Amino acid sequence: MTDVTARRLTSYAHGGGCACKISPGELEQLVAGLLVTPPATAGTRLLVGLDDGDDAAVTELTGATADGAGLAVVSTADFFTPVVDDAYDWGRIAAANALSDVYAMGGRPLFAVNLAAWPGEGPEGLDLAILGQVLRGGAEVAAEAGCFVAGGHTIDDPVPKYGLAVTGLADPARLMTIDRATPGDQLILTKAIGTGVVATALKGGQAPEDVITAAVASMILLNAGASQAALQAGVRAATDVTGFGLLGHLHRMLAASQAAARIHAASVPLLPGAAELARAGFISGGTRANTERMRGFAAVDPAVPAEIAVLLHDAQTSGGLLLAAPPAAAAALLDALRAQGLPAALIGDIVAGESGHVDVYPARSE
Repeated sequence: MTDVTARRLTSYAHGGGCACKISPGELEQLVAGLLVTPPATAGTRLLVGLDDGDDAAVTELTGATADGAGLAVVSTADFFTPVVDDAYDWGRIAAANALSDVYAMGGRPLFAVNLAAWPGEGPEGLDLAILGQVLRGGAEVAAEAGCFVAGGHTIDDPVPKYGLAVTGLADPARLMTIDRATPGDQLILTKAIGTGVVATALKGGQAPEDVITAAVASMILLNAGASQAALQAGVRAATDVTGFGLLGHLHRMLAASQAAARIHAASVPLLPGAAELARAGFISGGTRANTERMRGFAAVDPAVPAEIAVLLHDAQTSGGLLLAAPPAAAAALLDALRAQGLPAALIGDIVAGESGHVDVYPARSE
């Protein structure tokens, strides 16, 4: 662990990590009028854009040939305010989070550029050596992913921010998108949830050290292995779980797929200490916005404990993949994920019903 500043990094922002996102309802209104069809470009075709709110944009370069798979470019960008006080850990978390968008599409990262905003000189400034620790953390996680960090862009800003713009490659015939979930698919979550309540408690100086350590370990873990296992199992519908929370990201998948879902709250994996912190009221503004956005889309059984209901909306940072697995492949996929040491769990299923609707039950009925 590296030394932190005299003023804690998390004190520079009103919300940390993906909890600092614009609320999902406001964002949907903002981008609704941005769908513009560009002129056709020879040799390229946009496969995934703004239409459904997928995790990354995808452009096809070549279709499948007799000699092998086709080739598509995956492009994404993600950055956020400090989610922890340790600069090196923040860099690692932000990089893993940005790379996750490529994995969620079934791609592999190729190269990235840094995106950073940093308070300059003055009483509210931060030593550039601390930014160096952030960049080192990001570069090390990118290297673990086999992804080159090739430059970037920085600006002077009173609120520190860091992330990556990532370019990756994928087979256009094997993309995972949010609009392909089908009734009967089994919903598998690859990481535990609860990073939002942990980050909120950390910001308030109330998170136990062992709880912080477990959350950081989860957030720096790449979704590379989970993505590969999903592709091998034939998964075609997936998303990663970040700032809109588990139910918010599931809702986006369901709305794009014209389907509904059932979730069994007791099956959802939780980070150590997350339920206790949620019960104690460490709820971020992002989580409250998620809860409000899902009113009318999520029906939570009154028997579900209040703290679990909070965690289902909890604004995650660098969360796991939410996979809609074909029923015949779900059991083997779950075994493959757990063999990687992931706390993967079968948390529900896709059903026919009102588009975008989620029913949350306390537990799976046998």
